[in-house]
Amino acid sequence: MKHINHIFFDLDHTLWDFETNSDIAFDTIFKKHNVKIDLEKFLNYYRGINQKYWKLYREEKITKEDLRVGRLKDTFEIIKFDATSSLIDNLSVDYIEYLPNNNQLFEGTHELLDYLKPNYQMHIITNGFNEVQSKKLKNSKLDHYFSQIITSENAGVKKPNPYIFNYALNKANALTSESIMIGDNWEADIMGAKNVGLDVIFCNFNKELVSESIKSVSILSEIKKYL
Repeated sequence: MKHINHIFFDLDHTLWDFETNSDIAFDTIFKKHNVKIDLEKFLNYYRGINQKYWKLYREEKITKEDLRVGRLKDTFEIIKFDATSSLIDNLSVDYIEYLPNNNQLFEGTHELLDYLKPNYQMHIITNGFNEVQSKKLKNSKLDHYFSQIITSENAGVKKPNPYIFNYALNKANALTSESIMIGDNWEADIMGAKNVGLDVIFCNFNKELVSESIKSVSILSEIKKYL
């Protein structure tokens, strides 16, 4: 793919191991607030509820605050834990504060970025919150790899909205024909990028069935066979 000059990466679930880091953050804040619940039971329900809320957030159906509070409230209700509004508010604030302190990356992240950096300009396109994503990048020592950090809050829309990809291309001074998007979310990253004419690589870590026409990898190191 010698025509590619710009690589746009998603961050969470693609390079940054969101689930592992999120689990650690919850363990920390539950201990801090003396929340005595079965952590694994909470997480088993929370993960699906969180995905549901993020989909609603991507679709502009709920606000950032609805996401931060609602996912906790719904999970506590399902596991029948009586959490006050004050506790939920405090947990939602602390979760955002503690989350970037844990920085497990997917295996091979630094090795892949070291391999790509001499030959490509690399950027991030993320739907994550500004205040969290910048800390994640800095604390995990990823920030120096990327020229532009495009967040949905700065763009004013979220992936898969075509505007955020065009906004990112403009910020990076990149042409569609010389750019590729790499991400784990089929709807937000892959279909969103393809709909504006970008080439894509799907981080298919769960080994889903996808069309052979889509470049797909099951581990990060496999990206080297395309770039």
